[in-house]
Parts: sequence; structure tokens; C-alpha cells
Amino acid sequence: MTGTRPAWQGLPDVASRALGGSVVSASDEFFADVHSLIAAGPAQWDPATYGPRGKIYDGWETRRRREPGDDWVIVRLAAPAVVRGVIVDTAHFTGNYPPAAALDGTTVLGYPSAAELAAADWPPLAPKAGLRGDHANELAVTGPDRLVTHVRLTIYPDGGVARLRVHGEVVPDPRWLGGRPDVAALLAGGQVADCSNMFYASPANVLSPGRARVMSDGWETSRRRDDGNDWLVVRLAAPAVLHEAVIDTSRFVGNAPGRARLTDAETGAELLAETPLVPDTEHRFRLAAAAAPSWLVRLDIYPDGGISRLRLPGVIPAASRGPLAQRWLSLLPPGTASQVDQRDFFA
Repeated sequence: MTGTRPAWQGLPDVASRALGGSVVSASDEFFADVHSLIAAGPAQWDPATYGPRGKIYDGWETRRRREPGDDWVIVRLAAPAVVRGVIVDTAHFTGNYPPAAALDGTTVLGYPSAAELAAADWPPLAPKAGLRGDHANELAVTGPDRLVTHVRLTIYPDGGVARLRVHGEVVPDPRWLGGRPDVAALLAGGQVADCSNMFYASPANVLSPGRARVMSDGWETSRRRDDGNDWLVVRLAAPAVLHEAVIDTSRFVGNAPGRARLTDAETGAELLAETPLVPDTEHRFRLAAAAAPSWLVRLDIYPDGGISRLRLPGVIPAASRGPLAQRWLSLLPPGTASQVDQRDFFA
């Protein structure tokens, strides 16, 4: 592809270890540890690093096959998602990358063992396609929309892959939306819909789980030299009446915003009046009583800078619960949907 970045690359990489993805099993990892496949950052390269088994790569590399068959790895996604795009990145693998790869997906709720996953049904997500060495190869996702909990990458027949990126739409699970869930959370289905600037770091980081480990694990804008201010808009996992907010400037010491404001991006209703912030601090605020649920929330920061996390706990009204539950069930395989106890929804 040339030109614009495909829209699905703006969706979270639900295979990433940073979000909670994990390698379940693999056919082989003789030359390079399979767990590096889902590391958050780009693959590193040092031409001088060698170990007892040869060149050390930052990625997953299998031995050369001398018998029929292909190599594979199974990854548990950080959250069930509808997969929209896949990148098989062969960075730094030139004479030892796989000529082709394919991605399959399965839906097994809960915490299945490796043996249970091996016996599961694995419909294709991205059919077998050729790969280029030292390249971020995009695989086309085919087939109807469906929620996937685990993916299986098969490489033909062997070789090395630096990173696997599985970009997907997290669909809110009604079993975990009771009480006051964080409806902005990426793993609940929250997304950044728009932002003014992402010069240093992606705004999607502010919806990630846990606390920021380093400054680049948040959202940071370039320095403004005008009279404006920076902002982002979050599409919540579901319409919700918001009661409080967490605006965390942790890790931002000399570059935290001076103030912040929250509004409903559709109606303009003010949720949090323009309020001072201090550096390197997790701020908790009570929000103004809302007359109606919000679905798009705008965070304005003044004038610029960085925040590490944004949390927006809220109550999902009864009118929104039925459509959310029906969509989630419709994306499950029929056999899986029939086993779900709907009494757990919004409990």
C-alpha cells in the first residue's frame, strides 16, 4: 500500500503483550523465543549479537525443516475481538523469512488449555499469502464478522517473523458491563475517535490497561506555538451516564498539561469544567450530573503536553443493554452463544 494508512491500523493490536495478549503454544522456537513475536515495540537489530545457536534475532525463528509440515504459533488475544487487519512483520529477517503465512481464528471463551485449543475448530481469518523479507506484510482478512479469542499463525514452511500484529474491534462483553465499568477502556471496547495531535505518542495509549510504565506509554503532543489547545475524542464502549473521571499525568513531569476539561462531544454538555492539573499525578474528579448518557467524550488539555491514562467509569442505561447484548451474541459461533448464561449480563 502507498499513501494513507488503512483505518484498521488505528484499532488496537489485541495480540500485543502490552495489552494482555499471550503465546499459548508453538511448534518450534529453536533460534528465537516465540514470546518476542507479540512484544509491543518494533524489533531491534544488532549485527554483532550471536549466541550458541547462531545469530540472535528479536522475533520468533524456527529451525530449518527437513521433513514435511509447517510451523505455527497460537496466541491468546487480550480481549475477544473482530479481527480487521493483520501484519506479519519480517523486520531484519532477509535470508530466513517464511515465503508465506496464514492466520486462523477460534472462539473459546474462558481459559482453555493448549490441548483444548489444539482440538478446537479454526476457521480462516487471513488465507495463505506470500511474504516479503524485512517487511511489514499486511494480510487481507476475509469472511464474515465474528468474535475471536485466539489466533493461530502458520508459516510455510519455517523461518523467522519479528512481530505479529492483530488489529481488531473489541466488542463489549455484557457479562462485564454491570455496575460502573470504565466505558473508555480499550479492552471494554472504548476507542479514540479523533485527536488534534499525536506527535510523540498515540492517543490510544490513554485507554490501555494498567499504569504507564514510561512516558511514551501515554499520549503526548508537540509544543504549541499558537493560542489553541490540544484535545482528543473518545468513543465509549457503550452510551453511559458518567459519574467520575481519572486523568493521569504520571510520567509527565515537565510536560504535563496545565489544565483539562471534559465535555460531551455530541451535545457540548460540560462534564468537567476547566480544571488545573499537576505533573506526575493520578487525578480523580467527580463529574457534573448528566441529564443523558454520553457516547462521545471530548478531553481538552491546555495548552498541550501529555497524559498517561484516562478512565471514565459510568452506568449503562437499561435502554442500551439489549442491543449491546444482541450484537455480542450475534458475533459468537452459534454453539458458543447457546452455552452463555445470559443471567450474567450486566450483573
